[in-house]
Amino acid sequence: MRYLFIGVLLLAGCTTGEGDGAAAILASDIERDIRELSSDAYMGRAPGTEGDIKTQAYLIRELRNLGVEPGTADGTWQQPFTLVALQARQPESWVMRSGEGFEVFDLGRDFIVAAGAQADQVGVEDAELVFVGYGIQAPEYHWDDYKGMDMRGKVLVMLNNDPHADEDLFQGDTRLYYGRWTYKYEIAAEMGAAGVIIIHTDYSAGYPWQVVQTSWSGPQFELPNEGEPTVQLEAWMTEDATRRLLALTGHHLDQLTAAAQSREFEPVPLGLTTSLTMNVSRSETGSANVLGLLHGTDKADEVVIYTAHHDHLGIAEGVGRGDGDVIYNGAMDNASGMSSVLAIARAFKAGPPPRRSILFAFVGAEEQGLLGSRYYARHPTFPPGKIAANVNMDGGQVAGRTRDISYIGYGRSSIDTVAEETAATQDRTVIGDTFPSAGYFYRSDHFS
Repeated sequence: MRYLFIGVLLLAGCTTGEGDGAAAILASDIERDIRELSSDAYMGRAPGTEGDIKTQAYLIRELRNLGVEPGTADGTWQQPFTLVALQARQPESWVMRSGEGFEVFDLGRDFIVAAGAQADQVGVEDAELVFVGYGIQAPEYHWDDYKGMDMRGKVLVMLNNDPHADEDLFQGDTRLYYGRWTYKYEIAAEMGAAGVIIIHTDYSAGYPWQVVQTSWSGPQFELPNEGEPTVQLEAWMTEDATRRLLALTGHHLDQLTAAAQSREFEPVPLGLTTSLTMNVSRSETGSANVLGLLHGTDKADEVVIYTAHHDHLGIAEGVGRGDGDVIYNGAMDNASGMSSVLAIARAFKAGPPPRRSILFAFVGAEEQGLLGSRYYARHPTFPPGKIAANVNMDGGQVAGRTRDISYIGYGRSSIDTVAEETAATQDRTVIGDTFPSAGYFYRSDHFS
């Protein structure tokens, strides 16, 4: 933790090294906060629950006791936001047609489909299927999988991840945002498409089909739509099912995948149509980001933000996890992160005042898709041009002292220099993301 404090001092504009504040970071304080926030009394900290409210109250009490000020524009501790839960009534089967032929696909085994729009009913009727490679538009790589084709009303079939055969394109094995499923649904919506089917493979996703089944079968949470385009259907299909689908019109997945590796790829109308309608149950709940502010001295209008998400998975439905324990306590994810940020706040209060302001942001609904941090990004308390940096704590380092620092985001900003200088004070080295193909950079709150 002393390494971490030196780094936060440098980011905040302090020139001191191991300042007096470092002594305020105590393992006993961190352990106390972790034990409290991950106890059964907080019921897994699911958004909108009594445990969520209790978590926010604990964080506010700790920040107030430290002498940190409320961090919102109106002088309060909480930045409330609404969560929209969409529960689509998924059909047991999905029929794809080609001329006189058709193929029936089974829910769960072959496909998963969710509502892409915040509506009581979503669907498509006689929509044409088009294979669009990876579904990427990347001007900096001179890459466009759409080539000007009109995609309005169509269902787009696309590969997961991004092209990685050429190290000079899309950073080789490193997954960029173009390879994230969120991007694929977003770009399809911008194109006016009615739906998307992402082809799942364990390799391209970085996880097995079972993860898709569980993640997309329950309610899907979103922020209220503020006018952004949406598709009607957001679907996944297994590799085996996709091969059966393409075989209806004589296409082969391997050949299409090979063609999609090139800039010259053009969309392929598959000669298939489909119709599907789903009723959607909508409900709303609320959560809030907890914000605490420490004013800077001569650069008070600039801010360094330290984030940690305060939510977790709540209480297991059904029979629990097999041992009678139905509470997902979330000690690592992310009571340890919250405790780390509280420790940083104690250090700043105990040490010399920072030149830049410091915002301690405990954001909600991370597990539902980075929604609390996304809301803050839409409604920041400092202008974006005045946000110097964000340091995100999503799981504390509990393995003990190490010789290196694994830094997700290494190579993406000038914070690299701060990390390298700080690590050098303890004869440590900085390394980048050790699993670059997993796309961890896009999967926590700093990305918002």
